[in-house]
Amino acid sequence: MTDLAGIPALIEAIRHMHGVEAAHIETVHVDERHEGERVWEGDVEVFALTGHTLATKAYAWSEPGKEGRRRFFAVLHVGAIDSAAMAVRGSILADARVVEEAKGKLS
Repeated sequence: MTDLAGIPALIEAIRHMHGVEAAHIETVHVDERHEGERVWEGDVEVFALTGHTLATKAYAWSEPGKEGRRRFFAVLHVGAIDSAAMAVRGSILADARVVEEAKGKLS
């Protein structure tokens, strides 16, 4: 199933976050688990990029956010991020770091 926001919205998210054009390649289903427990499941859209100096591909998806708005993710295919699953994993880890940093500031 294609992302609920739609491919055009994901292309716009890539353009907004990374300043490049994108063309949809495929949809990849990701079932991310940690210690046997599902932490994320859904479809990730894969895009070819035009004009980025480091990446030729990006992985994008959205999920429900606050106040009925959608939260968009657009992760570049660079370094350890070499698949849709790794893009999701990297995003989960980045969110966890933000939460931990916020907790540290409140202590």
